[in-house]
Amino acid sequence: MYSWMLWFHIISLVSWFAALFYMPRLFVYHAENIDNEGFVKVVKIMEMKIYKYIGLPAMWATLISGAYLAYEIGFGGNGWLHVKIVLVLILMGYFFSLGFFREKFLKDECKKSGKFFRAYNEVPTILLLAIVALVIIKPF
Repeated sequence: MYSWMLWFHIISLVSWFAALFYMPRLFVYHAENIDNEGFVKVVKIMEMKIYKYIGLPAMWATLISGAYLAYEIGFGGNGWLHVKIVLVLILMGYFFSLGFFREKFLKDECKKSGKFFRAYNEVPTILLLAIVALVIIKPF
């Protein structure tokens, strides 16, 4: 059962990160083309579908499968796992911030620039590098 759950966890993680990487890119396009009404209408639909239909289910699948895997290996003296959990909590906060920005764009109230979202798009990359390093190297 563990191997199947690990498989599911990795597939869920990849799906979640697809949303984490793509949402800020859509925000760049949205912010930089705010005067193009037809384009913005399409981007708003894409933002909603990626967030609600890919990101949210993939996040919950990742968290539930990850909780099972953590239970199986034991939460005890695994310092690397504790750090990983903290980073995943930060990643969840980042994901929900994307939902916040999506709502702002939906109401035409987001004043952030495309440049801001280009930089903001680097956050999940840094977290992914750290999380994967913790899982593979297990430094603590």
